Order: sequence, then C-alpha cells, then structure tokens
Amino acid sequence: MAVRTLDSVALDGKRVLVRVDLNLPMQDGRITDPTRLTAAAQTVREIAGKGGRVVVLAHFGRPKGVDPTQSLQPLLAPLAAALAPHPVRFVADCIGPVAEAAVAGLADGEVLLCENLRFHAGEEANDAGFTASLAKLGDLWVMDAFSAAHRAHASTAGLGALLPGVAGRTMQRELAALSKALAHPDRPVMAIVGGAKVSTKLDLLGNLAGKVDILAIGGGMANTFLAAMGLNVRESLCEHGLADTARAIQAEARARGCKILLPIDVVVAETLSSDAEVELVAVERVPEGRKIFDIGPATVAGWLSAMRTARTVVWNGPVGAFEVPPFDQGTVHLARKMTELDEMLSVAGGGDTVAALAAAGVIDKMSYVSTAGGAFLEWLEGKTLPGVAAVGG
Repeated sequence: MAVRTLDSVALDGKRVLVRVDLNLPMQDGRITDPTRLTAAAQTVREIAGKGGRVVVLAHFGRPKGVDPTQSLQPLLAPLAAALAPHPVRFVADCIGPVAEAAVAGLADGEVLLCENLRFHAGEEANDAGFTASLAKLGDLWVMDAFSAAHRAHASTAGLGALLPGVAGRTMQRELAALSKALAHPDRPVMAIVGGAKVSTKLDLLGNLAGKVDILAIGGGMANTFLAAMGLNVRESLCEHGLADTARAIQAEARARGCKILLPIDVVVAETLSSDAEVELVAVERVPEGRKIFDIGPATVAGWLSAMRTARTVVWNGPVGAFEVPPFDQGTVHLARKMTELDEMLSVAGGGDTVAALAAAGVIDKMSYVSTAGGAFLEWLEGKTLPGVAAVGG
C-alpha cells in the first residue's frame, strides 16, 4: 500500500505530532533493548533538523489511568542522548493546558516528549474529544509506530481525520520491506510459520496459502496437521478439533499451487525440560509417553533444500520450543543456514521470532527483521491496518 511520507510535507516552523513506539523492555529502570528508541530517533531527528517543532507521542505498558510506574519520564534522558544536539523536554501530560503551554514554548528544532498516552482512556477508545485535544497540539501528524498500526487508537489512526498525516521513516521502511516480501515479491516465495496453535494463525495460513509458493509449518501447530493426516502425535500439543481445518488449508494450498512442508523427523521427550532425555524419531514413530518439542535435522535439511529454490523467505514463529534448550536446535540451525544463502530477501517478524533469531545470532544477517508483533502478523494475514490506512497515499 502506498503511503504519504515526510518527503511530501514542509516541516520548517510546523508543530509536528510524531507517534512513535517507546514501549521498550526495561529492567531496574534501565532499557534492555533500545532498538525501538533508536528507530524512533531517526524520524524525530530528521524533523527537528528541518526546523520542525516535534511533539513526541507514545505509550508505555497497559496502565489503567495515571500510573507513575508507567511514566515515560525515565525515557527522557536516553531519548535526549539519541537526539543530541536537539533540546528535548518532558511534559507531564499529553493533552490540556499543561501540554498546550509546553508546545507553545517550543522553538524550531526542539523536541517535547509527552506523558504516556494511555493514562487517558480516550486514547485506546479513539474518543473524539481526546483526539481533538491531541490535534490542538500540532499542525501535522506523523505516524511512525508500525507496531501499533493495527490498533485504531486516537494517536495511531484518529488523528488522520483531523490533521494532514504522513508515515515516518521507520514505518516507511517497514512497509517497503513487507511489500517487497509479499505484495510484489521476487518468486519463488517461501514462508516459514511456527508457533503453538493453528487456531491463532488460521487467517495467516489461509492468506499465505494463496500468496506463497512454499509453506513450511513447524512448532506445535505442525502437530495438528500431522494428526489430521492420520499420524499419532501421542500427547504432543495438538488441536485435534481443527483436523478438518488443517485438511482444508492443505487442499486450498494445493489448489493454488502452494507446496506445504511439514516435519518428517522430530525431537521428542517426556517433558519440556533442559535436562529431559531426548530422542530423534520419524514423525510416524513418536513413542508412547513422549511429546514433540522440535523439528529434526532431516526436516531442517529438507526445508533448506526448498529454500535454495526461493528468492524470498518470510518467517513468523519459531519451529520448536526454542526457549528451552536443546529444543532450540531446529530453529537455530534453520536460521543460521538460511542466512548463509545468497541473493535472497529474508523478512521476519513477531516477538517470539525476533527472540529466536537473536538467540541464533542472525538478526543482523537478515534482510529485514520487524519488531512489530500483532501488526506484523495482521499484515501477513492480509488485513488492512488502521494506522497504515490513515496515511495512505
């Protein structure tokens, strides 16, 4: 989908509301992963550098009303460091007289960080009055939080009806990568989908079956497909009630010329424990009392063979219980071997996926890794995201 960008608007002297993602992982008051802040800073720095008066809007956590433990104030210092030499101030609200006075005091090139949007119920409710109060602070709205674009909240979608809106650089890059991977891909396209349950990714599997050439299914959801084929997965995680759905997805894929790949060997154990006794077996021979926790090396080899024929690979979801070694090996080996392949676009996203790729040490070797969770998944499902539609070209 085409979107309006910063290249299409004048910024000098304008009050620019920039919706960013500062919902950062924190421990003992310190940021443990600054990725989202670094990405947000690029857009804010560009606007300030072009003479804009930047008003940063963001949320943190899931507060129910004002909650000092969820304040954005602790992010003032790291944000200021990322934006130096542009001055950055903090205001203890995002609407009302206090916020309006703080914005009025901004000079060209200065930045104001507003307090947590979600301290007001009107943010998530996309309340008209709250949205209008936000709009009073700016002349222009920049949506740069793709990770929140699937939410029709006041700051992520509602402002688009009241102010001229454009996509920020982070969102622009995200949309370009996703468009290249699925909307206008170099073929063949292969998708790797993992995770625990088919029920959480029905829309995703259905959409991908009509868009990709090869669909590899791993994780707990693969067990549902194996069981639907008549294999005995014993006590493994499996949604037996979705057997007909699994067969329908396979039939739809065949009708659309999409080849589905399922595990052919698996790693089993009695319990999901790092000290459990593990065994490698063919999928047809899962022993009684054992559960499937990972794909095996023959499966990895087969999927890599298919991947060598692909020009584009999209990955969402680990293919085993990667949080508990040794059941991370399938995901790790697949990821490392994949990034050794040349001339291939590799796009991945989703919280568990990012964590798994980080554990494998390959994030910087992927073509693009999205830090968006729900928004990335809904985009892959083919849904229209409110925050994207609001800045559509």
